[in-house]
Amino acid sequence: MTTTVTTTVTRDATPDVTVALNDVDLEAVGTLASAIIDDPARGATNWNASVRWAGGFRSHATIREFEPIQSDEPHGLGGTDVAPNPVEQLLAALGNCLVVGYAANASARGIELRDLRIELGGDLDLHTFLGLRQGNAGFESITATVQIDSDATAEELAELHAKVTTTSPVGHTLARAVPVTIELA
Repeated sequence: MTTTVTTTVTRDATPDVTVALNDVDLEAVGTLASAIIDDPARGATNWNASVRWAGGFRSHATIREFEPIQSDEPHGLGGTDVAPNPVEQLLAALGNCLVVGYAANASARGIELRDLRIELGGDLDLHTFLGLRQGNAGFESITATVQIDSDATAEELAELHAKVTTTSPVGHTLARAVPVTIELA
């Protein structure tokens, strides 16, 4: 996975550092980190989703108490194109995870973010998905380009970027072989 950072840097007097910088509740994050330091077992978590078919290539995922997340395939792949497809959602999951990392780590460092945008793309060959040949049905590569507008220096943003890219749970999951078990009930 290749990740590049593009920055827009300007300088103001002094940024406001508060308990909720960048709309991040630093107290809650600090409390969680302290609890995990005190009891490392609290750091082992389990996440779940339930997906139900809705006809054709449509489905919806239920996660906790949120509204279901819809999925479909584009017209060109035989779907009705009423929602993003699973590989688009995978790219979005990586982008969303990176946003969390940038917001949390920038806030912890006292860096105010005015704007943060991440553009993601991936190369995927449909031959295996369509059963036309053996091979990898997944992405061959994923690229994310991060744009940050902040008063932080280029060096501070590079350090922030390095921290985020080395601590992203979704980034780590995608960048290494993860055992996946799919059982028929």
